[in-house]
Amino acid sequence: MTVEHARASALPKPWGIFDLRPWNSARHDCGAIGEIWYERSGRGPAKSSLLLKILFTNQPLSIQVHPDDAFAHSIGLPCGKTEAWYVLRAAPEAKVALGLNRRLTPQQLRAAVDDGSISNLVVWQAVSCGDAIFVPAGTIHAIGAGLVIAEIQQRSDATFRLFDHGRQRALHVENAVAAADAGPAHVQGHPSRLTDERTLLISSPYFVVERIELPPNSTWRLDGERETWFLVLSGDARAKSFDISTGDALFVQSDSVALHAGSTGLVGLVAYTGEDPVPILLRRARQPGATHRRPPQPTRAPPLVPRAKTTTSTNERLELSQ
Repeated sequence: MTVEHARASALPKPWGIFDLRPWNSARHDCGAIGEIWYERSGRGPAKSSLLLKILFTNQPLSIQVHPDDAFAHSIGLPCGKTEAWYVLRAAPEAKVALGLNRRLTPQQLRAAVDDGSISNLVVWQAVSCGDAIFVPAGTIHAIGAGLVIAEIQQRSDATFRLFDHGRQRALHVENAVAAADAGPAHVQGHPSRLTDERTLLISSPYFVVERIELPPNSTWRLDGERETWFLVLSGDARAKSFDISTGDALFVQSDSVALHAGSTGLVGLVAYTGEDPVPILLRRARQPGATHRRPPQPTRAPPLVPRAKTTTSTNERLELSQ
């Protein structure tokens, strides 16, 4: 049974930013920070199957693709990389790219990477604060400048670049072509309310993502029956023996934790393993003299987006970060 205050680690990136507030107020002397990774805080803990990050972009990231499980296994990696994004902050012109404007054959995709025309084939869309975006493995995608994004993903750094805006980093043409579903992105689903406090954002074969909103000065029990990550988006709370506020994260597994929301309430992002919402994620604490009411149970929700297709394999081995 585990409840941990997750440790936040800053990663320098050339496309990052210097001021991470309100998500992180620590002083960073290593240059622009592009990512905050949240890791388990226990001594020598086992690796989690999901990885929680916050991305900060001052420049567009590369156009890239991640492998699915089958392709990852074929090149000796433990798993593929399906991910989801939740927009925390967006500049007025901020956008992301998902999929291509038409379907390409492998030969056409390879040619588009070679001559750089892939940059004109990706479909860019405007995003704003609060948007949730599902990125199945195999989807050609990119993140633009002026964004702060919370990302939940399978624990993998397998990234194959197709275009890098002249940064002179290596491209991974053969693996990218083999791993990509080189066509339009699948239609995104819409958030759905599960209870007064819970909103389902993403339901996939690998994880579920919810937004929760707790009223001021209320006490709740968060049940982490599965591997569960909780990121504070706004407000503050007392959790176990520590205080949490904007940018803090909890890791819970096979355990539960009491959340005592502060005077402004608590809004958070919850992600956990499995493909369906858990029936009861939150339980409100009994109040003296009050009748305890069982919270409504959410109905089974179908995945918002179908699985990305299985792709063919190659022998090249790459495991690179964004």
